[in-house]
Amino acid sequence: MDMAALVLWLLPVAYVAYIYSSLPASVPVHFDIDGKPNGYGTKGEFLGTQGIVMGMSAFVYLLLKFLPAIDPKKYVKYGEATFQKLALGLVLFLAALDIAIAYATVNQHFEVGKLILPGIGLLFAFIGNIMNSIKPNYFAGVRTPWTLEDPDTWRSTHRLAGKLWFVGGIGLTITVLFLPNKVAMIVFFIIIAILVLIPVIYSYVYYTKHHPSNQN
Repeated sequence: MDMAALVLWLLPVAYVAYIYSSLPASVPVHFDIDGKPNGYGTKGEFLGTQGIVMGMSAFVYLLLKFLPAIDPKKYVKYGEATFQKLALGLVLFLAALDIAIAYATVNQHFEVGKLILPGIGLLFAFIGNIMNSIKPNYFAGVRTPWTLEDPDTWRSTHRLAGKLWFVGGIGLTITVLFLPNKVAMIVFFIIIAILVLIPVIYSYVYYTKHHPSNQN
């Protein structure tokens, strides 16, 4: 798993090294809602952006890898395999994001949003696929006061969230591919809000229904 993560993490490095000599002195470092460049900087700024994304990727992977050592209640150790899958999926997503930004820098006609938004949809679908396997913990999952208080609420909420995020992620990916950029962004945020809010509300409703005495 670590070797696969390292290979994925290094893919953007290899791609940037391959295209670096063809970069102009002034390169796009910011893109508008349509995915078109609206801010330019030096090659150094471009490399800085790439480094930030790679740093995030390394941090997330190492955090999830070493969660069992820093989890105060040692819950994570019962679902280490799930966290390893989650870590690898996030490294893959961030590597793809890094490469997409680099590709858009060289090919300025490329609308980077047409890749990033569907990619986020696929990420939600991937997380949804493993959501039901995430054990109670303080670091990942639907962490509300009600899921953290009651294991049954955690399990029920994550069963619902897993199905919702998988279907919603696939739907989001397909939808934003065929919509104009500005409309796609609006639909994107609406769907994300639904995917986030429904499990939170459900966890409260489930907990209050099964623990009425705690509401007095």
